[in-house]
Amino acid sequence: MASKRAVSVVGHMNPDTDSICSAIAYANLKQTLTGNRYQANRAGAVNPETKYVLDYFGVEAPVYLDDVRQRVKDIEIKQLDGLTENVSMKKAWEYMHEHKVVCLAVLEEGTRMIGVLSMGDITRSYMDIYDAEIVGKAHTPYQNILETVNGRMVVGDPTECVEGGKVLIAAANPDVMEQYIDEGDVVLLGNRYESQLCAIEMKAACIIISNGAQASLTIKKIANDRGCKVIESDYDTYTLARLMNQSIPVGYFMMRGPIDSFTYNDFLDDVKVTMAEKRHRYFPVLDELGQYAGMISRRNLLSAQKRQVILVDHNEKSQAVPGLADAEILEIIDHHRIGNIETAGPVYFRNQPVGCTATIVYQMYMENCIEIPKPIAGLLLSAILSDTLAFRSPTCTAVDKRVAESLAKIAEITDIEKYASNMFAAGSDLGNRTAHEIFTMDFKKFKSGDIDFAVGQISSMSEEELQGAKVKMMTEVEAFREEQKCKMIFFMLTNIMKESSEVIYCGEDAGPLISSGFGLGELPGDGQLGTALLPGVISRKKQMIPRLMEAFQTM
Repeated sequence: MASKRAVSVVGHMNPDTDSICSAIAYANLKQTLTGNRYQANRAGAVNPETKYVLDYFGVEAPVYLDDVRQRVKDIEIKQLDGLTENVSMKKAWEYMHEHKVVCLAVLEEGTRMIGVLSMGDITRSYMDIYDAEIVGKAHTPYQNILETVNGRMVVGDPTECVEGGKVLIAAANPDVMEQYIDEGDVVLLGNRYESQLCAIEMKAACIIISNGAQASLTIKKIANDRGCKVIESDYDTYTLARLMNQSIPVGYFMMRGPIDSFTYNDFLDDVKVTMAEKRHRYFPVLDELGQYAGMISRRNLLSAQKRQVILVDHNEKSQAVPGLADAEILEIIDHHRIGNIETAGPVYFRNQPVGCTATIVYQMYMENCIEIPKPIAGLLLSAILSDTLAFRSPTCTAVDKRVAESLAKIAEITDIEKYASNMFAAGSDLGNRTAHEIFTMDFKKFKSGDIDFAVGQISSMSEEELQGAKVKMMTEVEAFREEQKCKMIFFMLTNIMKESSEVIYCGEDAGPLISSGFGLGELPGDGQLGTALLPGVISRKKQMIPRLMEAFQTM
């Protein structure tokens, strides 16, 4: 049975410090309040600024979440032990009957799957095989025969295998038997001394004595001298004959590769397609290491539970982790404009006009009288400083500043300005980054009508560093726009000290849009790449996006 998956608390793609730190802090709050499992996740790489923060407060980065569609590991997997290929068909049948399944995995070295045995394979071995030599061809271990016929080997080594010959019943007198017993045969017979001696003299590999009869000392000695094994069974000869095929090892009849199987991380949408094409009843499941983990059937898909997620620091579909339409959204905690995410039912949606999601998370700790641990306080403080550019951004409210000061006391940060400066310096190491890495550090997609556009932003306290990044980006911005499938891209190079931004723009009508939104002189509208200086503009959320949206409506 699959254990109930933890609820994922996740921020937007290309996460910034607020997105990751708020996810960690909110997951901790929810787990403390409910006792249930909540896991902070990230929908992209950790940027240098956020890494500095996590390292400073000794917190591990959240687990990367690339898609929230249902996977095989989200459903019930039937835990069935596999068989080794030398196990008898009889044992396999008994195991299937006990566990009410029609398919078993065949393993070697304990966990590596080498084949699959189905009920159909067992039926075929019993109903469709009329080959008297099949036991020898399958190299059946004598141990299998002993288990199947409930026998006792009184002469010979049970670890050896039948290496050839046929299985026959010695029903005639010895003179006739000599004509059809060949060397290496397995002979089923009764307690007649003459028949037993004849089979041994004809170099039979093994004689099986039925009806609970015991071999005499003389027969045992002669058999031992001639290398003939002797088995005694309580079953009658007819029953022995019926059971012999059941002693054949499963490796002879199993289906070998390539085998239709799934892994823990396979999406259920893909699983359903394969199951529709392949009419098997059961399919093996392999874990992350490729080892056998159990079986699933179509019935298991009916019990599949959607992945439960809580979104922090965003509420736009274009910014969310892929597969969100197939997940169950439980809550949204955000401080941005209300976007276009739809939910199947009502959810807890908390959206406040503050500078940072972390401010809202702090308030929720206070409302629930939950003490904030020092590392969590440090993360929340860092998120506020990052999103408000150390209180310089117009998005910063008096609430953000008051909360930051309270968090600094808990986190034992005595000089907020100095800590913020070190954090920004760690995050703005742009000289060693490629243009593509800079583009994706803090990059969000938006939609206005049927137009997809994107706005990215980097911040630094050094104009020289920003200009170095600009040189790299100008040569690749058009290729990046095509890669992201956006009609327009705007990228803000924000100077924290000057409290201004230079915006790189590209895409048809991007220039006129900037011109209209910010009251600039006429800029080219034929898709040319360009830049524009925006004094006093440092907030993407409160300054850049609202003006672009107004310009879209005007144009």
